[in-house]
Order: sequence, then structure tokens, then C-alpha cells
Amino acid sequence: MTKSTNNKPYDLEERTFQFAKDVRVFIKTLEKTIANIEDAKQVVRSSGSVGANYIEANESFSKKDFIFRIKISRKEAKESVYWLRLINETNELSNSKMAEELIQESTELKKILSAILEKSK
Repeated sequence: MTKSTNNKPYDLEERTFQFAKDVRVFIKTLEKTIANIEDAKQVVRSSGSVGANYIEANESFSKKDFIFRIKISRKEAKESVYWLRLINETNELSNSKMAEELIQESTELKKILSAILEKSK
């Protein structure tokens, strides 16, 4: 696989897959409270949707559909930041560094998707 200088894959489909996978690994480390269970469900959905909608965008039949799917993917990345921040700030995590890295990755994905959107208009 081709990697960039910061060890993140150039392939955005692979990068979004890795993000969703890393979120799932992180979620398994959380204490099983009612709030964490509910927040975990939300972040699992949104993190997976980033990549799923990006793949849909790449398979779209029209420019309009492509832009629509990229917007959804960006929205899901923003939502992932929200849930990860909430989890990070309402728990005393032994692995808060992992949470912060996931928040950073989600923020970077959102920026990448915003740039794709701008170039597509």
C-alpha cells in the first residue's frame, strides 16, 4: 500500500476504512455505562458512514450525486468529531491520546472532503 510521509494512506477509501476500524477498536476500551453505550453507537455509525458515503460518491452517476455524497461524508466526519469529543470529555480515559488522535483524524478527513467539495463545484 502507498503511504504518505506521515504514515497515512494516500487512498482515501483505505484511510476512511482505517478510521472506522480504529474507532471500533477504541470503543471496545470504554467503560460500559449507559452514556458510553449510546455515544458509542452514534460514533460507530458516523465513523463508518464517512467511508461508505465516500465510496458511494466515487460510484456516483452524476456530478450532482457525487457532490451530494461528499457532503454527507463530510457531515458524518463532523458528527464523528462531536461524538468522540463527547466521549473523551465525559470519561477519565487511560487512552485519551487515542481519542485525541481519532478526533484529529476525523477533523483532517472533514477538511479533505471540504477541499474535494470546493474543487468539484
